[in-house]
Amino acid sequence: MYLALFLTPWMLGYALSTIVMNHNASGPQTFITESQQPYSAVFPPGTPARQIGEQILSDLHLEGAFGVQEPRPDGTFVVNRQDLLHPRRITYSPADHHLVVERVEFRNSQFLNRFHHRRGFQQPFAADRAMAWSIDAVIVALVFWALSGLWMWWEMRATRLWGFAAALFGVGMFAFLALTI
Repeated sequence: MYLALFLTPWMLGYALSTIVMNHNASGPQTFITESQQPYSAVFPPGTPARQIGEQILSDLHLEGAFGVQEPRPDGTFVVNRQDLLHPRRITYSPADHHLVVERVEFRNSQFLNRFHHRRGFQQPFAADRAMAWSIDAVIVALVFWALSGLWMWWEMRATRLWGFAAALFGVGMFAFLALTI
């Protein structure tokens, strides 16, 4: 019971985010320009994209989980700073030594989508790792829930026939949907 009470926010978050994903309700992201500023850093040719992104975020005091895109043909470089509430896109133009920082406009459906797709242990930040551990706890609880339900069903002789029929129907429906999609 206490584990279920503790994990309730995660279960609600995943349930709501799955509804948003299932109905494709998040829509395209809208970016709002936060700042445009000169940026004088020079990166030697061959500097890995991840290292450039890390330096840009450090200079902007936006350290945290991020992804980078390979430089465009004109040298423009895009860093996507992952954040549950306010993700940002930072565009660096080395030709004119200019940075544009854009924030994603907050929408509930996109927030839930980001919640569902949080990255796990790949990021070196404590908050990301704590979230990854909590998601592992949810997974363990779900497996326990399923196995304990099977055990309870087996122990209650009066429900075995209906339980077997429900389980057989569930397996059959799952197999049908998995094979026809």
